[in-house]
Amino acid sequence: MALAVALTGCASDGDLSFSNEGAEDVTVSTGDQEFTVESDGGVHILGYGCTEGDTTVRFPTGQEVVLTERVCPDRQVVIRDGTVNVEPSSTG
Repeated sequence: MALAVALTGCASDGDLSFSNEGAEDVTVSTGDQEFTVESDGGVHILGYGCTEGDTTVRFPTGQEVVLTERVCPDRQVVIRDGTVNVEPSSTG
């Protein structure tokens, strides 16, 4: 199952942040990078700026959530059990 989420415009400089508040590790793909975000952990990609396209979060169940537009440093991707939200960055 895939879920698409649309986002609005972004700033282009800075660090990209992902926070996993869920009970399971997840895999995130930004199109040109793929990495694991551990349960109760986070990942910051220094100097990355905005994603160029879709960002996909894969849960251990096989569920995928696709963010269909760019994610930028003024927002952070917050992952919870089965859900993904884009929220204001705590550093932005």
